[in-house]
Amino acid sequence: MTGEPGPSVDTPSFEQHKPVPIDATGGAAIGLALLTPGTPAPVRTPHHHEVLILMQTTFTFLVSALFVLTFIAQPYRIPSGSMENTLLIGDFLLVNKVIFANPGPWKPLLGYEAVKRDDIVVFHYPTDASLYLVKRVIGVPGDELHLHHGLVYTDGRLQNEPYAIYIPSYVNAFRDEFPTSTYTDPAVSSRWWTQMQQEVHHGQLEIPTGKYFVLGDNRNDSLDSRYWGLVPHQNIVGEPLLVYFSVVTASRSEITGLTSDRLAHEHSWWNGLAGAARWSRVFHVVR
Repeated sequence: MTGEPGPSVDTPSFEQHKPVPIDATGGAAIGLALLTPGTPAPVRTPHHHEVLILMQTTFTFLVSALFVLTFIAQPYRIPSGSMENTLLIGDFLLVNKVIFANPGPWKPLLGYEAVKRDDIVVFHYPTDASLYLVKRVIGVPGDELHLHHGLVYTDGRLQNEPYAIYIPSYVNAFRDEFPTSTYTDPAVSSRWWTQMQQEVHHGQLEIPTGKYFVLGDNRNDSLDSRYWGLVPHQNIVGEPLLVYFSVVTASRSEITGLTSDRLAHEHSWWNGLAGAARWSRVFHVVR
């Protein structure tokens, strides 16, 4: 044996077996924490700034939702058949509250529009602002209109109204031959009857500035401008955007009179799930 060195061998040293200090995130060493088989990894706890960010995000979402519901869009529920078949009993509407507002400097951004003939509008009932109704605009300022056999004539021309339906009903001269000089229907507001005489000329109802004549699409089952008068522009809340949910309702609203036409605020659409859902109407755009 000589004293010459042999081939080198990489033998583990004591230093290689020393425990490695780690931190709770598995990163650089902060404190001594030796992991052994069967020992669960330390649980990472959120930092204070992460909790603060989560709270800020939640608050921003809630404020944005509140802003949208208050100033831009709002949900309503249809309780009656006065707008069938455009809107059905059990439809839940999202209403655009901005479109018909006074334009101001935001017009290019928010897309304001003037109220037009055939628009569907949600509005405060003129004699009780706490009630919301939904109807279709048939007459705008400057129009001269009348109904004959229930059909609408504007400025002497028969209007094309593919959305209007006429369910079988009793004969009603006031409803179908509007305006009439005979007070024949007890549902007609006496205030409106008196006012109407000043707006009718040569058998035509002349729509004054700033007001609108509205009808339900279900012409024989709707209490509308024929019965209670014109809608002032300032009473108009907005335009239905879409049906965001709908449930089958077995029968018409049991509420009678004007209140059957009013809209209801729907804070929770689960309240309407007494029947089956109409899935085909979900996200249906209202026209």
